[in-house]
Formats: sequence, C-alpha cells, structure tokens
Amino acid sequence: MNDGVVDVRRLQVLVDLARLGSMRAVAEETGVTTSTVSQQVAALAREVGTPLVEPAGRNVRLTPAGHRLSRHALGILAAVEAARLDLDPAAEPAGVVAVAGFASAIRRSLLPVVEGAAVSHPGVQVLIHEYEPIEALDLLARDDVDLALVYDYNLAPLSIAPDLVATHLWDVEWGLGVPAGEGPVKGLGDGPADLTPYADRPWIVNSRNTADEDVVRTLASLVGFAPRVTHRIDSLELVHDLIEAGRGVGLLPRTWRGGAGVRVLPLAEPSPLLRAYAVVRRGRDGWPPVRLLLDRVAAG
Repeated sequence: MNDGVVDVRRLQVLVDLARLGSMRAVAEETGVTTSTVSQQVAALAREVGTPLVEPAGRNVRLTPAGHRLSRHALGILAAVEAARLDLDPAAEPAGVVAVAGFASAIRRSLLPVVEGAAVSHPGVQVLIHEYEPIEALDLLARDDVDLALVYDYNLAPLSIAPDLVATHLWDVEWGLGVPAGEGPVKGLGDGPADLTPYADRPWIVNSRNTADEDVVRTLASLVGFAPRVTHRIDSLELVHDLIEAGRGVGLLPRTWRGGAGVRVLPLAEPSPLLRAYAVVRRGRDGWPPVRLLLDRVAAG
C-alpha cells in the first residue's frame, strides 16, 4: 500500500540500478546480496505505488516510471547531501545568514565581523536588517532571520523565550542628555544628575521600543514625578538634535559623541545600563555559518 513515504536510501539503489544496468552489478558495488537489492527495489515500488522494474530476459530493466523516478532521485539525493553538509557542525561555514539587529550593534559588532568573514569564509553571505529588539525577536521566532542582535536595560529586562539562547556581548552606561549649557559646571565634577529639575520638561523616548520609556518612567518615579513624554524618536542623532534645540531631554549613551551642543550627565544608582545580546533559536547555533558569526561577535 502506498503510504506517501519514500525511503531515501532506496532511491540510491534505484539510481545505482539505472547506472549499472543490473541488480547483480549493484550488489557487487555496494557489498550486499542480489536478493537485498531486489527487496529494496520492490519496497520502493510499493512506496511509490507503481512498478519500477520489469523482466528483460534473464535480467530486469527499469520501467518508464522507474526511469522517471531515477531522474528525480538524482536531484533528491543531491539535495539531501547538500543539506547534510550544510548542517554538519564540522563542515566549512557556507550559506546565507539573515541578521536582524539594532543599529549600534550592527555598527559595533556585526560589520567588522562581516568584513572579516568575507575574506576568511567567502561562502558565507550575511543579510543585514535593522530592527528594534521586539521586532527582531519576532522575526527570529518566525524563522525569518537566523540571528538577532538585541538589547535591554538593567531597569527594563528583556524576556527571552525558552526556545531562544542569548549570548551577552557588551554593556553601555546611559545618562541624561541635556543642552550643553545645563548641568554641573565642568571642572567641578560631574556628579550624578538630579532629575527633579527636569520634572516639567518634555521627555524624548524611543518610538519603536518600549524599554527606553520604561527606564525613563522608573527613574522619574524614584524621585517622585511622572515624565511628560512629548517626543518619540528612533534615531539617536535626531534625539540629539531635539535636545540641542531645547525641545526636550532624554537618555543617551554616556559615550555619546554626537556634537558639542549636548551634554550627557551621569545618573544616580540605579543608573541605566544597556546590555547587548546575540540571540539564536535553541539548537541553531550549531549551524556553521551562524556559529562563525556568534563566535566572532562574542569575541569582539
């Protein structure tokens, strides 16, 4: 009875029969008995639901259906072998890896790796998509990308699903971005900024990720006010421009070097710490191209 399931190993027997012309020749080449070859071909015929060989004197020959299936089998076996090599952890890294990540991680961690991999492993092609963490993890869950570069904050931890594995990459302390003329006088020490004077100011948060707003609201609540969120901006460069123009205040990396018009003041404990991660589906980190990228971004 045809159950719709075909044993790939029997396809190889059929291909060998088409190539060698007799079951005896197949048996001799593969080191089995002629009876075993005959049984394999008969089982394959039952699986596909049609005769694959017919008598030809004292020998057998492929039926027209047998010839057609043998030609299909060549492509099927080649695809199976390609997949086996592709998934072999010991194989040379090769293939297309889709990466979704936030801009800072792409610049800092991924681009140097891509440049190096292009030289050492030209068979690896990396596709880069810029997304915020929630978007990137959603793409990863749908298998639309192979690797996600995401972030969270110590004050707004990211929830990682059990079927995902996160590798910590690096941390960056964040502070309060204010116009250059505000804050402690330079030379007298930049102690932690008091947020209270900024309670009535417009605040700027991220337009595509809620974690930034969660951090702002947590910090404000610790000193007794609710921030008035006015602007929602994704680009740090645009956040800088709005702060410089006096349109509001917001969080920026302490390492920010966007221009002389903005100062980034340190914040009192618990100060916000951005934490970057590389995330893959559990079990996928053994695929050689992904393993290559993971090892290199983690080392960077």
